[in-house]
Amino acid sequence: MYNEMFADDRSIRGPYDKVSEWINASGVDLLKLRQSEAEAIFRKIGITFAVYGEGGDPERLIPFDLIPRVFGAAEWRKMSRGIKQRSRALNAFLYDVYHRGEIMRAGIIPEELVYQNEAFLPDMVGVDPPGRVYSHIVGVDIVRTDADRFQVLEDNCRTPSGVSYMLENREIMMRMFPQLFQAGIVEGVENYPSMLKKTLEEVAPIKCDDDPTVVLLTPGSLNSAYYEHSFLADLMGIELVEPQDLFVENGLCWMRTTRGPQRVDVIYRRIDDTYIDPLAFKADSLLGVPGIFDVYRSGGVTLCSAPGAGVADDKAIYVFVPDMIKFYLGEKPILENVQTWRCAQPDDCKYVLDNLKDLVIKRVHGSGGYGMLIGPHAAKKEIDAFRAKIKANPNEFIAQPTLDLSTAPILGNEGIEERHVDFRPYCLVGKEIRLTPGGLTRVALKKGSLVVNSSQGGGVKDTWILAE
Repeated sequence: MYNEMFADDRSIRGPYDKVSEWINASGVDLLKLRQSEAEAIFRKIGITFAVYGEGGDPERLIPFDLIPRVFGAAEWRKMSRGIKQRSRALNAFLYDVYHRGEIMRAGIIPEELVYQNEAFLPDMVGVDPPGRVYSHIVGVDIVRTDADRFQVLEDNCRTPSGVSYMLENREIMMRMFPQLFQAGIVEGVENYPSMLKKTLEEVAPIKCDDDPTVVLLTPGSLNSAYYEHSFLADLMGIELVEPQDLFVENGLCWMRTTRGPQRVDVIYRRIDDTYIDPLAFKADSLLGVPGIFDVYRSGGVTLCSAPGAGVADDKAIYVFVPDMIKFYLGEKPILENVQTWRCAQPDDCKYVLDNLKDLVIKRVHGSGGYGMLIGPHAAKKEIDAFRAKIKANPNEFIAQPTLDLSTAPILGNEGIEERHVDFRPYCLVGKEIRLTPGGLTRVALKKGSLVVNSSQGGGVKDTWILAE
C-alpha cells in the first residue's frame, strides 16, 4: 500500500515537506482546534449534502479533514495531460455515437452497449452541439496505487458534482492558515468559476448574435446539490434559475425577470435528461421547460452538458476508453484504466462469480457508492445475494480488483492517521480545454474503508498542486 506522505523508512516524501513542518510546528492540539473551527464555518454557511432513504433529516455536514493532500508539479503534469486526453476522446466518442458510429462499425465497441444503453437518446442523432462538445465538464475519478501509477476508476460526463467543496476547502485553509500560502508554493484554484463561465460562453448557439447570456438551471432548493448550484452561479455572476423561470417562444429560450423577458443562450443544467423537457421525454416532469429540447436542436440555446452525454460515462463503456483514445486521437493512453471484467461477457462472468470474495462489484449505471459489493469486506450472505443478482442479470454489473488505494494523512482521534483517498479533477471543454490545478480529494474516514463517497461515510480535504 502506497503512503503518499511517508516512505517505507518513515522519512517524509518530497511533496509533503512543508506540510510535515506545518504539522510539527502547529501540534495536534492546535490542529484539532482549527478542525473544529473549520466545521463550524461549514455549518454556518450551509455546506451540506443530502442522503435520501434513511429517514429523518437527510441534510448532513460534509466531513472536512484539515491535512491537505499534496501532488508535486511533475505528478500533476502527467495527470493533467492524461485528463485532457481522456476528455477529448470522450467527446469524440459522443460525436461519433450520434453520427456515423465508426467505432462500432470497426468492431471496437459492441453496438448493443451503446444503442441499447438507457442513457442513449435517439433524438440526439444528427444533432451538432456547438464545437462538437457534448460533455463540457468532465470529472475523472483517479486512484493511485504506487509512486508512478495513476489509474482512472470511472468517468463522469454529465454533471460531476463536488467542485464547490474544492473551492470551499481552499477558502477555509487560506483563512485558517494564511502563512501556508504566502510563499506561493501552492497553485491556486480560485480561477475555476471564471474558467467555467468562459467555457460556457464559448459554446453559445449559432443563433446567438451578441454576448451570450448564461444561466444555471437547478431543480430547486430540495435537490441534494442545491448548495453547489447557488454557490457556482454566485461566483460566476450568472442567474440561478428554476424551470418555472424559463419559457420557450419563437424558437428561443427566455427568462422571466422583473424587467420583462430576457433571452437565454447557454444553460448549465443540473437536471437529468429525462426531466428537462416534458414534451420530449418524461411527460409528467415538473422540473422541465416545455419545448426546450426543440430549441436546443435548432440552435436556439445550448444545453451543457448535452442530452445523451451519459452514454460515455456508463461503466460498461468505461472499459473501452483506452481504445477510444487510440481510435480517435491516434495516441497511447497516458492514464490507464483499472482492470475491469464485464459480467455481460460469459468468460468474465464466470471469473467474477468464482472470485466474488476478492473483487469489487459495481452496477453499470450505479453511482455514489450505492449498490456495490466490496468482496473482502462483505459477509457471506451479502456475497451470495450479489451472486444471485449477477446470474439473473449479468449485463447490469462489472467487477474490478480490490485495489490497494494510496493513503494520505488525516487528523484523527489518535493524532495523524492514514486513510484511503481518491481524486476528482474537473476538466472544462469549450473551444479550449481548461484544467484548474487542483480538484476534489475524497477520503474514506472509516479506518480500513475503501469507500470514499460522502454518502457512505467519506469526507473531503484540500488538494495542493505544488508550483514549479
